[in-house]
Amino acid sequence: MNAPHTLDSKVPSGVLSDAWTNHKFALPLINPANRRKFKIAVVGTGLAGASAAATLAEMGYEVQSFCIQDSPRRAHSIAAQGGINAAKNYKGDGDSVYRLFYDTVKGGDYRAREHNVHRLAEVSVNIIDQCVAQGVPFAREYGGLLDNRSFGGAQVSRTFYARGQTGQQLLLGAYSALMRQVSAGRVEVRTRCEMVDVVTLDGIARGIITRDLETGAFERHAADAVLLCTGGYGNAFYLSTNAKTCNVTAAWRAHKRGAFFANPCYTQIHPTCIPVSGAYQSKLTLMSESLRNDGRVWVPKTKGDQRPPALIPEGERDYYLERRYPSFGNLVPRDVASRNAKAVCDEGRGVGSTGLSVYLDFADAISRDGRATIESRYGNLFQMYERITGEDPYSQPMRIFPAVHYTMGGLWVDYNLESTLPGLFVLGEANFSDHGSNRLGASALMQGLADGYYVVPATVTAHLAGRKLDRIDTNHDAFAEAESASRARFDKLLNINGSRTVDQMHRALGQLNWDHCGMARTKQGLEQAVKQVVQLREEFWNDVRVLGDGRSLNQALEHAGRVADFMEFSELMMKDALTREESCGGHFREEYQTAEGEAKRDDENFCHVAAWEYRGRDQQHQRHTEALSFENVQLTTRSYK
Repeated sequence: MNAPHTLDSKVPSGVLSDAWTNHKFALPLINPANRRKFKIAVVGTGLAGASAAATLAEMGYEVQSFCIQDSPRRAHSIAAQGGINAAKNYKGDGDSVYRLFYDTVKGGDYRAREHNVHRLAEVSVNIIDQCVAQGVPFAREYGGLLDNRSFGGAQVSRTFYARGQTGQQLLLGAYSALMRQVSAGRVEVRTRCEMVDVVTLDGIARGIITRDLETGAFERHAADAVLLCTGGYGNAFYLSTNAKTCNVTAAWRAHKRGAFFANPCYTQIHPTCIPVSGAYQSKLTLMSESLRNDGRVWVPKTKGDQRPPALIPEGERDYYLERRYPSFGNLVPRDVASRNAKAVCDEGRGVGSTGLSVYLDFADAISRDGRATIESRYGNLFQMYERITGEDPYSQPMRIFPAVHYTMGGLWVDYNLESTLPGLFVLGEANFSDHGSNRLGASALMQGLADGYYVVPATVTAHLAGRKLDRIDTNHDAFAEAESASRARFDKLLNINGSRTVDQMHRALGQLNWDHCGMARTKQGLEQAVKQVVQLREEFWNDVRVLGDGRSLNQALEHAGRVADFMEFSELMMKDALTREESCGGHFREEYQTAEGEAKRDDENFCHVAAWEYRGRDQQHQRHTEALSFENVQLTTRSYK
């Protein structure tokens, strides 16, 4: 095995509060007249991708934007409901940049870089001003001032929101900025195409290969820098709150070209989702964490109590989050709320026909504030819940249960958001950088827009001005090799002609991941699951059946390519969970917990980022580490009591 790779985080020295400002000043600048000479490929058109493409084009770069959907407006960012954090302190309740920084580091269970998190908190205040200027319709108080509400893991109100459609409204703002640049001729948007490989030349990312999802045609695109803004890998679990198109393919292709994959075992289980109701489901639906501002979580005190909730007296209800965590109550972080929901259901106190749900009750809030007030805050969410379940949440409690929602792991990046593959920058959920082992609610939108509007436009110059980038065209052998490998892969999938559908194989993989690498993990279960995943992957490549051809719209073929990558990725995710012999945030190893059932970290041995290097087909990944240091936040046991 090769010697461990040295991971240079490029974290600036000096006082933390001045680090980002000083770092930007030290970065090389590119003359506005010279920027048009550089071409940047931006893969993905969610909040991170749309904001990055718009900002870079505004600065004068030539930008190509690649969208897997028929419009950037369909990016999964629209599914974010509850809000976006910013340290504005409009409520005057003691918030600050430092407090947002502290809450985020603590919420991530001390497994994130201090400098990245502080930068995120710093630029959060600018994001709100930017979005208001774009016309994003944030909620406002009676007097016209921007309103705030609370989210998990914080004791201040810092979350800006647009009813239950915050992600959609923010994306429309970024989309309007993007389309302004399209109209100006500085951005070319390619829709209905999927990135299937990264092209490297002399060890530097110099372009991508895409596949047109309507015609099946493979296309070559050269660039001076490649930005991956392709989201997370939650659909490895099959059932998740992610859109069905969400996948790991772009990140996994980049990984196999030299980008290290960091902390893949850090997956977030959201506590507030509509429970699974049958084997026919292909995805799950999120109910915003913001609902826990007014909703109270409870289960019956008695095991097996199947009475309707209205018939269970107050004294026979267990408001278990309020009981166990009096300081934060129902607004504990997501990993804590999810594990507690699982625990009461494991005790036999779950509700509903499956016993795998808990109540989220708004009766007290409606009695206190009135139905009209609750409807003004959450009306579209209540309507969505009723349409899916057939139950009226105004007259009876919602039933909720944890589900896979977000992934804190992703491609390793340095302070400039550049991966270990030079020239490849990774933004938003696709990277690992800001959330440690657990993301606080309303921070995903904050990170995506911070990376796209403020960070990468400043840091990409270190690559563009700091390296010699010779002009290349798509006739280069590197493009031919990458395209040929991609074609061969899809042809192989079409020629298997097995007996099982792609969906059946994906369901089987998802169940393995959920059972053994979901809310709770054990050494024995993970060791067993790794073997099963390897076996399932072999079955996939020998027995999957993909109908149709590769020369037209073929969603089965699209799905097969993504599931093939999930098959490989899942093995790495499990090995990362197996290697990390501690519990922290969303990674909960049952062998490592306190007497009260809380996560038990091992800071002596695991206070680091694990970054995995692809070594080649049939070779074991190599694990590298980046030590984490905490000089501005005290490394303590996380408590929300």
